[in-house]
Amino acid sequence: MHKLSLSLGLIFLCSLSGCSTNPSQSQTVRICDEQGCSDRPRNTQTFTPESPISATEELKIQQLTKVAEQDPRAAFDLGLRYFRGDGITRNSYQALTWMRHAAEHGDIDAQLAVGRFYLMGLEEMGSDPAEAESWLSMAAAKGNSEAQQLLKQAQEAKKNEIEYRKWLSLYRPSWYGYWHSGYHYRSYWRDSSWYFY
Repeated sequence: MHKLSLSLGLIFLCSLSGCSTNPSQSQTVRICDEQGCSDRPRNTQTFTPESPISATEELKIQQLTKVAEQDPRAAFDLGLRYFRGDGITRNSYQALTWMRHAAEHGDIDAQLAVGRFYLMGLEEMGSDPAEAESWLSMAAAKGNSEAQQLLKQAQEAKKNEIEYRKWLSLYRPSWYGYWHSGYHYRSYWRDSSWYFY
């Protein structure tokens, strides 16, 4: 009798705690995308990192590239688009190349961005505090307060690598997110041409 009551008690507790499966839970989820809204199986994958770039996007990037060769604002935007994969296949090498182009032509935001790339490292590229210091010095000399703060970090990094690595592991994840929200485009596409704010 004791075993029977113990078994019934366990079954009762198990049913209260959710041990049994919930047959009413749907095996579908509502997904809305460019094809509209529909109920799809829960295991549906919708993210395609290498989705094809449309002909319109290719034209826009080609025109932005032409402008970027002469205008540092466009070079900054192109570098940012390469970093984000916005309208173009994501490419960190091209992102750094175009940001450097803008920075070399005096763009203060690009100087800050390149300094940050070198201070934090960029994906496969490790950090280089000495290179970061040179770029951040340019932006700091023009009065950029963020560059002035990061310049101190770059200088400290050269003095104490162990502390720098700790700082880097603490801040690097949040800085990658900053690239997607902290830097803003300076141009927009309208009537088959790029315009600057």
